[in-house]
Amino acid sequence: MNFSTRLEWESVPNRLTQLLRDKRRVGAPILDLTESNPTRAGLEYPPGIIESFGGNEILRYDPEPRGSSLARHAVAQYYSARGLSADPAQILLTASTSEAYAYLFKLLCNPGDEVLAPRPSYPLFEFLARMESVSIRQYPLVYQGGWGIDLGALEQMVNDRTRAIVVVNPNNPTGSFLKRSEMEVLERLCAARGLALISDEVFSDYAFAPDAERVSMVAAVEDCLAFSLSGLSKVAGLPQMKLGWIVAGGPDPVRRQALEGLEWIADTYLSVSTPVQCAAAGLLRLGEEVASQIRARTAQNLASARTCLEGSAGGILAVEGGWSSVIRVPVTHSEEEWALALVDLDNVLLQPGFFYDFEGEAYLVASLLTNPADFDEGLRRLRRRL
Repeated sequence: MNFSTRLEWESVPNRLTQLLRDKRRVGAPILDLTESNPTRAGLEYPPGIIESFGGNEILRYDPEPRGSSLARHAVAQYYSARGLSADPAQILLTASTSEAYAYLFKLLCNPGDEVLAPRPSYPLFEFLARMESVSIRQYPLVYQGGWGIDLGALEQMVNDRTRAIVVVNPNNPTGSFLKRSEMEVLERLCAARGLALISDEVFSDYAFAPDAERVSMVAAVEDCLAFSLSGLSKVAGLPQMKLGWIVAGGPDPVRRQALEGLEWIADTYLSVSTPVQCAAAGLLRLGEEVASQIRARTAQNLASARTCLEGSAGGILAVEGGWSSVIRVPVTHSEEEWALALVDLDNVLLQPGFFYDFEGEAYLVASLLTNPADFDEGLRRLRRRL
């Protein structure tokens, strides 16, 4: 039986995964500094979250391709509370941001078309794009005391098959936000070449400090078709609730046409459940209590990491927001060798930079969502190893 070439991925466990399995098989107490699942991070969830699902309305099925008006108004209110404008008519609900990407690739691309996405970044785009028979080309982020887009390199990568540019704002794992100066170039480029701009903004609520030059919402642009993506997974620490959304922006005629196309796609799948749409307003409101804990946790761990590694052979790269921290380690060993040694000799799990397609060596990535006691001990062991 021949299956689709979309599924032709390497399935052999890498050395780090195999070592980790072996260690856990014999009961080794691994300090996992990669934990990014908020439901396993020891956070306190308000009991009202469960109560949000108590109404009889969850028993009635009334499918709306764009999502229920009640839930879309709740998302619009989420933005309004942050000083941003999102018309419910410009919002389409999805089961997740991953599904939102799939919808947008279906909308914008024919098989063989290309989408530009950042490098380094979370290793997801290539999988999602391949499922839609679309190719990903990676444009570089560069570090010069802070991360930024190599705009010259990006512009040179645009060709006749390019259909969209993806930005992650803030990026995962670099934690860098899109700046207004970058946004001006991207908007002008997309308008001139007929490209769409897709912005993944799931971590936008988790900035470590204010910055007037930061772009809050890409869908607010006027000169090119643009989409802002987010969802409950990060903004409320509720990945199990499976509710994401797309906010469409840009010139009115093309934006309307895009929303009509997205509605056709969504109507084909109708993937968003009624209960989570009915509960959306309550989940977003109560999720702020969870988000506040996450902000405190990530800020505490970042400060601890900086203090712990100060004066060592390793260092924390500048980070503006999000749930991750990038640690530069000496190139006396490869990233893989660093990660393997930490698991094997110190029972500490960190992710090597090549998991995120870092251009060079040597970087390790830690999740700032980790339990603080485990995080602090893991960093102390890393410092000794350094």
